[in-house]
Amino acid sequence: MPDKVLNLLFLCTHNSARSILAEAVLNHIGGGSFKGFSAGSSPRPHQQPHPMGLAALRAAGIGTDGLRSKSGDAFAGEACPFWPGQPATAHWGYPDPSAVGGGEAQQREAFRLTLLALHRRLELLVNLPPEAIGRLGLEGSARRLADA
Repeated sequence: MPDKVLNLLFLCTHNSARSILAEAVLNHIGGGSFKGFSAGSSPRPHQQPHPMGLAALRAAGIGTDGLRSKSGDAFAGEACPFWPGQPATAHWGYPDPSAVGGGEAQQREAFRLTLLALHRRLELLVNLPPEAIGRLGLEGSARRLADA
């Protein structure tokens, strides 16, 4: 593992469900070597983390203090952002649990399953060997984990 903290930004559409879950999980299991952040590409005005997502995190023993919805602009700071260090990118697609139809029980289950899937994939990430974490190795590893 590198000596420095590896920052990961999880981007989603509204930053109320999936990216919030990923941020919280990574900060819970990252062991101080990883730091998760989240943002939305199109957050709604006054967007907040979904209450069922927060409930799923608490049920899993993962803290929710400090979680808030925010725009990706909070990290870019400009219309055409420059990301120093040529960051690695990967797409990990998950269905939006907040879009699940049906009753409350079905939505709760959707959040639970999304949380479990993210947790599994992030555990694989934080347990990668050091050679897979370097700048060149991380992007390939993160993309391969998209299929995990």
